[in-house]
Amino acid sequence: MCSFPTGVTVITSLDAAGRPCGMTCTSMTSVTLRPPTLLVCLRVGSATLEAVRSRGAFAVNLLHHRARRTAELFSSPVADRFERVLWKRSGTGLPWLTEDAFALADCRVAEDREMGDHAMVLGHVQQVTRAVDTPLLYGLRRFSTWDPAGHDPAHAARQAEENR
Repeated sequence: MCSFPTGVTVITSLDAAGRPCGMTCTSMTSVTLRPPTLLVCLRVGSATLEAVRSRGAFAVNLLHHRARRTAELFSSPVADRFERVLWKRSGTGLPWLTEDAFALADCRVAEDREMGDHAMVLGHVQQVTRAVDTPLLYGLRRFSTWDPAGHDPAHAARQAEENR
C-alpha cells in the first residue's frame, strides 16, 4: 500500500499517569458523519495504543506540509518526543501539536478491535479545531505535499483571500 498517498497525522493521548503519548499514523479515515466518526489503526503493543485504551480518548493531529520533522520524530523510538515539539492541552485535555497540526479532532473511543498486529480504533469526534493550510502527505515511501490550487484557479483566489 506504500504507493497510495495519504495524509499524515499524529495520534495523541495521555497515559494513566497523565503523560502525553503519540505516534505518527497514516492509517486514518472518516467513517461516518452522523455521528462524526474517525478510524485510526495503531500498532498493538505501542504506548500510544495503551494510552488510548486507558484514557478512552485520543486526538488526531492532522499535520501541515511543514511538519515533516514532527512526522519523522513521532515515528521514531525517541522517548522525549513531546519535549521536542510545542504542544498544549486541547479543550478536552488531549495533546495538541499546536505548531505542526493544521487541524485537530478530539475523539472519544467508540470501538476497538484488533486485526493482526494493529488495532482499529473508532472514535466519535467530540471537538474540532482547524486552520487553513496544506496537508503533509506520505506515499511511495516519502513525504510530499501538493498545491491544492494547481488545478483550480478559483480555489487559488479563495485561498489567497482567506490568508489575508
